[in-house]
Amino acid sequence: MSRQVIEGRYFVETPPGQSIALVLDSPHSGVVFPADFDTIAPTRAIHDCGDAHVDELWSVATHHGATLVAALFPRAYIDPNRAEHDLDPELLASLWPHDARPQAYSERGVGLLHRFAAPNVPLYDRRLTVAEVERRIHDYYRPYRHALRDALDAAWERHGVVWHLDCHSMGSRGGALDPDAGMSRPDVLVSDGDGTTADPAFSRWVMAEFTRLGFRVAYNVPYHGGDLVRHFGRPAARRHSVQIELNRALYLDESCGEKHDGFSALQAQLGQFAASLAAYAEQHSEEV
Repeated sequence: MSRQVIEGRYFVETPPGQSIALVLDSPHSGVVFPADFDTIAPTRAIHDCGDAHVDELWSVATHHGATLVAALFPRAYIDPNRAEHDLDPELLASLWPHDARPQAYSERGVGLLHRFAAPNVPLYDRRLTVAEVERRIHDYYRPYRHALRDALDAAWERHGVVWHLDCHSMGSRGGALDPDAGMSRPDVLVSDGDGTTADPAFSRWVMAEFTRLGFRVAYNVPYHGGDLVRHFGRPAARRHSVQIELNRALYLDESCGEKHDGFSALQAQLGQFAASLAAYAEQHSEEV
C-alpha cells in the first residue's frame, strides 16, 4: 500500500495494485494537535471523544483494493462529520458572518466545533474568534472533505459505482452526550440514514456479513448516520455510503484507552470482511 500524508492534516492510503470501487474514511481517528488548538481539556479526554485506532484497524482494506482517507487532526478541533453550517454561535466571540444553522449535534455540544471533550470537561475557557474558526474550516475541514470527495469521484468515474464506508468507533455504553445514554451497545452498528444513503440491499449485506463473522449487529439505532454519509450517499446515482461503528470494548481497554489483545483479532476479522466486500464490489461493478 502507499500512504500520502497531506500537510500533516490527513492521509490517503491506496492499494498496492488495482483499486476497486471501494472507499473508506476515518474522520475521527486523528491525534495530531494543530499548533493553534488552544484547549484547556486534558489530552486523554480529547482522545476519548475521538475514534482511537480506527484508521489502523481498517487499513487492512487497502490490501484488498480499497482506498482509505483518514484525518490526522482530532475531531474536537473541528469535526469533518458535521455540516459546515452546524455551528453554535454561542461558541464565538463575535457574530458569525456566514451561514449558521445549529442542529441537534450543536445543541448537544458536539457540532462542527465541540463545546466539550467529555461531559463536564470544557474544551475552552474563552470564546473562539471568527478568524480562527474560518482558518480551521479552510485549512482542515474542507481539505479533508475534498479529499474524500475526490476519492469517491475517482472510483465512481472508473467503475460507474462506488461503495463508501464511513468508519467510526463507539463506547460500549452510551455516554452522557449520546441519545442512548447509559445503554449497552452492540458490537457493530450499521447506519444508512434509514435507507436513504445506500441501497438497503447493500446495508443488509453488510449486516449479514458482520453477523456471519460472529458480531452482534444493529441498524440505525442509536445513530442514523452523520453528515458524511448523508452528503455523499446518493444511491440513485450508484453512490452508496454506510456508516460503521465498532464497539471500542472489542479492541480497547476503555478505562485507560489502550489496545488490548482483542485488537489483532478484530483487525483480522475486518480483513475477512474487507475481502468479502471487495468480492461484492467486483461482482456488482460488473453489473453497470
